[in-house]
Amino acid sequence: MVAYKLWTSLRGAKGRLFLLLLLLLLLGLLPGPHHPAWVFGFRPPLKRLLHRDPYVLDDVPGLGRVFDGIGGLSGGGATSRLLVNYPEPYRSEILDYLFKPNFGASLHILKVEIGGDGQTTDGTEPSHMHYADDKNYFRGYEWWLMKEAKKRNPNIKLVGLPWSFPGWIGDGQNWPYVMPHVTALYVVSWILGAKQYHDLDIDYIGIWNERAFDSEYVKVLRKILYQYGLNRVKIIASDYLWQPISFSMLHDRELMEAIDVIGAHYPGTHTVAAALATNKILWSSEDYSTFNDEVGGGCWARILNQNYVNGNMSATIAWNLVASYYQQLPFGRDGLMTAQEPWSGHYVVESPVWISAHTTQFAQPGWQYLKTVGHLLDGGSYVALTDGLGNLTVIIETMTHKHSKCIRPPLPFFRVSEQTASFTLKGSFKELRTLQVWYSKFGSQAGNTSVLFKQLPPLKITNGTVTLKLGVDEVYTLTTITTGQKGSYPIPPVSQPFPTSYKDDFNIRNPPFSEAPNFADQTGVFEYFTNVEQVGDHAFTLRQVVTERPITWAFDADQTISIIGDYNWKNLIINCDVYIETPSVGGVFVAGRVNKGGSVIRSAFGIFFWVFADGSYQVTNDLARSFIMKKGSADVKARKWYTLTLNIKGSSVDVILDNWLLWKGNLPSYPQNGWAAIGTRSFEFAQFDNFHIEATD
Repeated sequence: MVAYKLWTSLRGAKGRLFLLLLLLLLLGLLPGPHHPAWVFGFRPPLKRLLHRDPYVLDDVPGLGRVFDGIGGLSGGGATSRLLVNYPEPYRSEILDYLFKPNFGASLHILKVEIGGDGQTTDGTEPSHMHYADDKNYFRGYEWWLMKEAKKRNPNIKLVGLPWSFPGWIGDGQNWPYVMPHVTALYVVSWILGAKQYHDLDIDYIGIWNERAFDSEYVKVLRKILYQYGLNRVKIIASDYLWQPISFSMLHDRELMEAIDVIGAHYPGTHTVAAALATNKILWSSEDYSTFNDEVGGGCWARILNQNYVNGNMSATIAWNLVASYYQQLPFGRDGLMTAQEPWSGHYVVESPVWISAHTTQFAQPGWQYLKTVGHLLDGGSYVALTDGLGNLTVIIETMTHKHSKCIRPPLPFFRVSEQTASFTLKGSFKELRTLQVWYSKFGSQAGNTSVLFKQLPPLKITNGTVTLKLGVDEVYTLTTITTGQKGSYPIPPVSQPFPTSYKDDFNIRNPPFSEAPNFADQTGVFEYFTNVEQVGDHAFTLRQVVTERPITWAFDADQTISIIGDYNWKNLIINCDVYIETPSVGGVFVAGRVNKGGSVIRSAFGIFFWVFADGSYQVTNDLARSFIMKKGSADVKARKWYTLTLNIKGSSVDVILDNWLLWKGNLPSYPQNGWAAIGTRSFEFAQFDNFHIEATD
């Protein structure tokens, strides 16, 4: 009776519609106010709310954007540093899980850092041109990685992007656009070198990672690409935010014509009107960056679908490809898989690999999205793609808010609940009778085991419709493609800490890589060196080769430093032969208990033993030499070999030069543990040899 009086008291259709919607909400038939359907401005028609009409998959209304692929990013920086040191067969197995078609992640895109000698998150990557008159297209490991990816998938697309630049590019300024022509030639030389020395065709090139773009430079780069016959190389800009690049393109015709793809980082699955108005291809050219546990897998599942549903982005690239760097560096384990122990061979195929496979194994670049994609009424999303030849792939995700938070940006709250979803196939797909099914589910409660990329029995299509009962935190792939496979190898070796006894004499005449195993450069670049001026023990050494501060992306130290070992080390003895090349002002160090690296390397603490070409030594508590524990005279000069020994035990330290005890002292209480390290006073040439660690704890 009360309900009837309330109904009759509401005048007009709007009042009664409000009451009806409120009733549906209370009965659970209408999505709540934080459901994606409302958050993203979608208002489902009342008919669907009442009757639960099937979602329609139809190509008759036309097709959506061309799918460009799913990818991973190596670099930004040094994120694949430890991968190259893995012994076989484990290194090849890791690469297969990442790149081999129909096996694991089966990635379509590999994006790499164009090394610029600067710190770019977890380390430095070497430039192919340390100096203006220098060219070497065999430094680092990105060339090798691109070749390994191409070996497994000849169709994989390759992307290059600078983070830092060698200092000479800026002509004394910390800015790469001082001489746009010089910078463009530098970048184009990297593209040409990739082809000449490695037979690699670079498909896309970027401007400057997450830093300001310069319109004049972009135009110059496009012109020089044309001059060198590289018309097919597409420019991505600006690898930062949607704005101001989109606005600039709309108001600059030449800039608009120069840029092929607008790439944004961590867009939160949304784009902006100005980017859409350019009618350019839109990518999430760096995304994910999340710890690769199940929440990381849920993050990846949600954005792979919703970057297109919400933002019309036709490619998504994960930072990073593989977490192959010391875990205590910034963003530890933020890769699609984990491979951070080359000394043991241990690696882990994490959940994002199999979440990737839900898309990558069943849709290829060049396929197109259907226009009939969107959000599910009770949370989650679906996309559908076709090759235009009758094949269809549908990916459905029901990730909850709790199980899909990415590291950035903040995720507005939404609700997802169990639901039954029906999909009606029309147009080219109406004659289909079955679809292959692949399924993943993340454990929602303690003790629940996740299911990752499991093939289920084919799903029959009845009267043109398929129906699924969807739980939460699930991913389904429904597809006509029958080649999907969950690849596997024997269980890799068990995890082991870094060896407590470690030696490297660097005596390699033709090293496969320019950097010594397990050393992770944090400022500067340390390379194998053939010393023509030396014979005997020091003919082959490790040399610091960056002599000018690079154009920085992060906060590089004023000193150079390379770390190695186990972050948990407390007590250890470090021996290393050192050779200062710069008279009067040169200097080198060995260190233990180094507690920081990556983009915060400037503030690293530890126990640092320095010797200088002016005949002095110091023991400091930090890399910046702001906290000096001891200083004095030492019989040291440039261009002569010395042996430094640092013996750290508990709260005491012995500092030894050529078997002569310079100082025995007490240590501060901080830090208690950290890596071993070598380095130089400034950006200068210096050599290191016969490196030896004995850790006693």
